[in-house]
Parts: sequence; structure tokens; C-alpha cells
Amino acid sequence: MDILLLRPHPGNDRFGLGPFFRVEPLGLEYIAAALLRDGHRVTVADLRFSPGVLTWMRRARPRMVGISCLHALEYDQVIKLAREVRRVSPQAFIIVGGHAAAAFPAPLETPEIDAICLEDGEELLPLLIRVMEKGGSALQVAGLRLREREGWISTPAGGERPGLDVVPLPARHLVARYRSGYHCLLFKPVWLVETARGCPYRCSFCSVWQLYERSCRERSLEAVVEDFVAAGESVFVSDDLFWHNPERSLALARALRARGMRKRWILVQTRTDLIGKSAELMEAWRPLAKDFDIFLGLEGASDRALDGITKDTGIGASIEAVRIARELDYGINGNFVIAHDWGEEDFRELWDFVELHGLQRAGFTVLTPLPGTDFYSEMAPRIPAQPWSNFDMHHLLWEPDLGVERFFELYAETWRRSILNTSGEKSLLDWMRQVRPAQIPYIARVLWRTQRMMQPKAYLKEHRKTHPAPAQLPCPSR
Repeated sequence: MDILLLRPHPGNDRFGLGPFFRVEPLGLEYIAAALLRDGHRVTVADLRFSPGVLTWMRRARPRMVGISCLHALEYDQVIKLAREVRRVSPQAFIIVGGHAAAAFPAPLETPEIDAICLEDGEELLPLLIRVMEKGGSALQVAGLRLREREGWISTPAGGERPGLDVVPLPARHLVARYRSGYHCLLFKPVWLVETARGCPYRCSFCSVWQLYERSCRERSLEAVVEDFVAAGESVFVSDDLFWHNPERSLALARALRARGMRKRWILVQTRTDLIGKSAELMEAWRPLAKDFDIFLGLEGASDRALDGITKDTGIGASIEAVRIARELDYGINGNFVIAHDWGEEDFRELWDFVELHGLQRAGFTVLTPLPGTDFYSEMAPRIPAQPWSNFDMHHLLWEPDLGVERFFELYAETWRRSILNTSGEKSLLDWMRQVRPAQIPYIARVLWRTQRMMQPKAYLKEHRKTHPAPAQLPCPSR
């Protein structure tokens, strides 16, 4: 079968750190590997680059089109893309999958889409195609939402989730044409590697643990080692929770070292309290890259702030994690969340914490109820209708306690205190000195885009597009 797998453009990425992160569609590469193994002809098209979808439809002439939907902010773009595909190929079977699609499929239940994948695509799609080729019904395949004449229905759940070694290695060659465009922070090109999937913790703002029911599945050490070795010099490990299994993580570090692997740069994501328990493990990993960064979900600047998001850890763990990581020569990239109900004292508490602990490399996101979480179910009645692109964690979804104008003044001031402010301690020239000459245009373009995060008027202009100011009532006559 001819199959086209599409990574859509996310649409609105004018705010936040989006310009710093454009990574390969690893999920589609794993699905493609499974389909290639079964003898299908597969094309992966990343629509964040040229050409557009119509060109790829003409080239691939697919019988099935798979569209990834990783984030809630992409729902509208995915539907628009499915509509384009349907217009040029009325008979194609269109299926949407990915994290956001599986966690909260309801927005995608439209006439343009035939099915929504609620399970891991690398197992489900090959099975679905085998059934279709034999003339069977998609109703026979577990883990789907299907558009039927009577409406959308769910097939039975798939039972126990399969191991991640259903497919040993992703089909990276299918995105080779885009490789030079994949980047993270200062590094370009970047490879994405997955060693495990899921998270057992229960942060209220996160949909990962709710989708995977607090499970954490791991790839075999042999497959991970081969993937790491085959990847290029700069690697972003996509695991939701790196170093979760200390024994396995230590064994993986030793296996990579035995293969003589050493990268230019590695970035991993983990929790602060895991670092406090893993000093020996971190010592084993540090020699595997010249530069080694950790992305930490710092989230709050006090125990009170952390308790409000069910982080199950305290501010002491954040401080200790930063100390241990720096002592072992890791770079720290953190993130804090800022709620709609913050007052001025909350912003000042955050500023003081960032200054005290030297966390200017942190990012700052608006605490957003993501579809698929209990937090979203709780807050949905309060959220007015608006484009899904606003769910990018840099828009206000409802009126903040401080009022929109004052909130954005303080939010922009928070970003001005970060390392991204080229008018601050680190100038544009300082940034240029950190990259190779060929990458100067890239870093200049990215930094130019991020400067609008320091401008309250830019946020206000964006906010008013989808949240028009209420009409002013006339003053009563005296």
C-alpha cells in the first residue's frame, strides 16, 4: 500500500520557545519503520518545510494518509490539513494519531477524518492495514475512534500496551531531506532519541501520565545503544522522565561508553527529586557528551506554588538538583509555570528565586489546562470559545486576576530577566560567539523572534484577536 505520513505545521508559534525547537517527527519514523517492514511504500512529509501537502499527495498518491497531532494547539491545523487531503483525494483513508489525538480526540471528530488512533501507532497502523487489505472492517481493530454513519464510535481498548521494541529503530532515512533544519537551542542539526515512554508521577497540568495510566515502558538497551550510536553529534532525548530507572540508566551509560560513544551535545528531561537520588548515575552519564544539558520542570519558586500543581516534591529538591547538576558540570534549562490567578507578589517571588539561584536560562509558561487532564475537565466551563492554537501555554485562556494588561506587563518583565533578552546581560554578539559562523543567520533569526516575548503590547495584540474587549456601557444620565 502507498502511505503518506504528515507532520503538520503547528500554525501559531509566535510566542514561547517554539523558534528554538524544531525536532524530527520521531513517532512517524517509528510507524514508518513498522510499515516498511511489512512491505509498504511509505513517504514522510514534514510540512514545516516546503513543499506543501498538495505536492506530496501528487507524488505519493496514497491510499492511506496518517496525520500526527502531538499538541492540543494543533487541532485546528490538523483539521484544515485533513480537509485539503480530502479535497484532492476523496477515497484516501485519513487517520490522525499522536499524543493530543489519543489524549483528547473529540475536537478531531469531523467529517474530513476517518479514524483517530488512541494507541501506539507503530503497532496499530500495520494491523489496521492488514485488516483493510483482507477486506475487513476497521471495527475489528482495537484502540480506534471511527467515523461511522451513525456517528463516532470507539473500538474496544487494546489491553496491555505492547513493549517499545515492536520496532527496533526509526526509519530516519525518510526525513533525511529535512535533517539540516532540525534544531534545539544552539545546536543544529539535532537527532531525537527515545529510550522510554510515559511517567508514573501525577502533575496536574500534564497529560502524559493520564494517557499512559502512570506507566513507563522502556526500549531494550541494545536498541537504544544502536540508536544513540547511529545518531549525529547533537541529541535530544525525548523521554518524559530520563533517569527514572536508575539501574537501567546506569547500565545504558556503561554500554554507551563501552561502544566509545561521545556526542557534542545531549539534552535530557527529568525531575528535580530524581537528580537528588542519582549523583552516581549522573557522574556516569556526564562524560558521554562535551556539553550536557538537563531540562528541569522547576515549575514553582516555593513549596506553596509546587503544592498547587501536585508536583509531589518540594522547593528544597529544586535547589539541591541545581546544586548537584552544576557541581557535575551539567547545564540547567528549567521551566516555571505562571497561573491566571497570580498576584504581583507571586511574580516578585519568582524573580527573586531566579536571581538568587542564577536560573536565567529558565523558560516561563502560562499554566494551561491541557485537554486530556483532570485539570482541563475542571476548568473547561470557565474557558470561552477560542482557537485551539491558544493552548500553546503562552496565551491567557480567561481573564487573569490582575487584569490582562497588568498580567502581560509582569509576564513580559519575567522574560526580560531571562538570558534571551539581547538587551540584557547577554547581547546578540555574545550569542553569535557561541555558534559556528554558518549558524549565525539561524541564531539571529530565532533571537529576533523571541524578543517579542519581552513586549507586553505584542501579547495584548495577540490576545485581543480572540478575546475582544467587552463593550463599554454608556454612562447613565444624571
